[in-house]
Amino acid sequence: MINSFPPVTIEAARLGKPINICSVTQAAEFLLMRWPIHDGPKLKMARQLCFDALEGKVSAADARSAFIGAAKEANIFHDYLKKSA
Repeated sequence: MINSFPPVTIEAARLGKPINICSVTQAAEFLLMRWPIHDGPKLKMARQLCFDALEGKVSAADARSAFIGAAKEANIFHDYLKKSA
């Protein structure tokens, strides 16, 4: 099973710099262990879709999209296109 996806850059407050999340496994771990907020509808959806992707029920692309939504909800999504415009 392939669970990698194109990098999603987020601001990691504890690390003090942007980091790239490049797989469903990394996304699930970050959502569970290091997420800056503890609740939110997009966070719940992202967690569920990451678990589903790890079980092969949905694609890595679906999990990635949900992860981006949760990152926007938590205000940690690093949108390079928006910053350079």
